[in-house]
Amino acid sequence: MPTNNTPFLTIFLLFLGLLRFDSFPGLEAATGKLASIPGLYVFGDSLVDAGNNNYLPISISKANYPHNGVDFPNKKPTGRFCNGKNAADAIAEKFGLPLPPPYLSLRGLLKREKRKSAAVTGVNFASGGAGIFNSSDQKLGQAIPLSKQVNNWLSIHEEVMKLEPSAAQLHLSKSLFTVVIGSNDLFDYFGSFKLRRQSNPQQYTQLMADKLKEQLKRIHDSGARRFLIIGVAQIGCTPGKRAKNSTLHECDEGANMWCSLYNEALVKMLQQLKQELQGSITYTYFDNYKSLHDIISNPARYGFADVTSACCGNGELNADLPCLPLAKLCSDRTKHLFWDRYGHPTEAAARTIVDLMLTDDTHYSSPITLTQLVST
Repeated sequence: MPTNNTPFLTIFLLFLGLLRFDSFPGLEAATGKLASIPGLYVFGDSLVDAGNNNYLPISISKANYPHNGVDFPNKKPTGRFCNGKNAADAIAEKFGLPLPPPYLSLRGLLKREKRKSAAVTGVNFASGGAGIFNSSDQKLGQAIPLSKQVNNWLSIHEEVMKLEPSAAQLHLSKSLFTVVIGSNDLFDYFGSFKLRRQSNPQQYTQLMADKLKEQLKRIHDSGARRFLIIGVAQIGCTPGKRAKNSTLHECDEGANMWCSLYNEALVKMLQQLKQELQGSITYTYFDNYKSLHDIISNPARYGFADVTSACCGNGELNADLPCLPLAKLCSDRTKHLFWDRYGHPTEAAARTIVDLMLTDDTHYSSPITLTQLVST
């Protein structure tokens, strides 16, 4: 039911829609500033989890302990698989938005006002260990797969729809919906003889893309129009994969090949989806595979000194164990690409990748850049 705050929020959002949300084409280019977005909604896995797994009692896929968060404000381990802020946080900061809180932190009667506020500025639904398929978290005990993340979004969507209809529609059409998922599904495929027997890599990655398409349609049907879709990176180059690859510590090119297969299927699926929806969806696909390849190939250009070992861990390449409280911690996190053995980026790396998302050229982004997306 509408609350007493609804008229104010309605007027506020309509005002922003007229004066802030890209109403003046070309203004961003003239001022050199990013166009504004009213809200940021994040779906995905541990690359962008802001702490949802902290609220899952069975899950062992958590980062709510040191050294995680060593560079977060107050050195607080928040559940982010990082030394500080992750890519979702960096995107929010670029657009002047508050950090999207974990969806599960907004439950309960005492969180009602916080939930209402977050509903219109952005919420993070991502979960460490999550995948496109519902079975992808079996080894980790528990995560929130993408289908359930979308269910959670529909719960937040109800809050948005308490606004006046035209304000709600404007808000949804101008907000950015970010999806970062797929790595865990590929890890599952690598480690499961059963999955590899059921389908070859081409078939499996196509199934991933098809399943993702279903969830993107659900989000679109709720009124979302702008999507940032981030491809799978070179997961064969993570410290954990390198440490297993003889004494040369080279990337696992077999794993990287499967990543490429999925990204190819993903790009084609997005093109088909836009046609099916008759152009009512606008998206940018960010080639995370290419961006990571370029950083690893020329680390000094991006300010990194170590692109092979984990900043936090133990043993060879600091990749024998996860980032636990007793793990060895690198002294300068700004020079490391990887935070842990699993390949989660450091805060410095996450910010570098987000900067690449916001470049004006289309070297990493297609069919348009992120800056073009939020300016349309």
